[in-house]
Amino acid sequence: MTEYDCKLEDFMFSDIADKKNLSILEFGVREGASTKKFVKHCELNGGFVYSVDIDDCSNVLKSHHWKFLHCRDDNFEYIEKNIPKTFDLIYLDSFHNAKHVEKIFYHYYDLLKKDGKFYFDDISNIPYLKDNYRNNFNCEINNHETFSSLLKILRNNSENIDLFFSFVGSGMAKIIKKNDNKLNNPKKIKSRQYSVKNFFRKLLNK
Repeated sequence: MTEYDCKLEDFMFSDIADKKNLSILEFGVREGASTKKFVKHCELNGGFVYSVDIDDCSNVLKSHHWKFLHCRDDNFEYIEKNIPKTFDLIYLDSFHNAKHVEKIFYHYYDLLKKDGKFYFDDISNIPYLKDNYRNNFNCEINNHETFSSLLKILRNNSENIDLFFSFVGSGMAKIIKKNDNKLNNPKKIKSRQYSVKNFFRKLLNK
């Protein structure tokens, strides 16, 4: 089993193993690893999967429990004409850029039912560090910025959401919607990491 499969099974599909009639929205299909798992779950337990990708992935599988939308994930008008009003689960695995992740999350969050889950792939930069096994500058920076963005969202919405992380492979995050309140816009976290106080703390702890 690959790191990606382990991450999906342990962090996502363990959450929905006994859930019936789920409505699922997925951004990013590629070879269809997650898509096939979602659809199989819905074929066995009822439910439906809507998948969106900028590439034509319509031949990944055939099922009466799946609809593929060939477009960008931020083509909001087109997508919302072709999907339901609410979802139990939303999975974002498309363009791994922090600003894009925030845009997609804030737009589609309102479609998530109370107690619904919003998953984000690729939030850990550890495998992509210069001295590690996936050594990749862009992935290192993008994943680190996405991780920081999710913390920023939590900082301003701790009464509305819970946030959990997995650091298997490139990592995954999960936000659980606690209520139907509107989200607060993210504000920069005011850290004391670079404060004078912390500078002297480090001197004293040497």
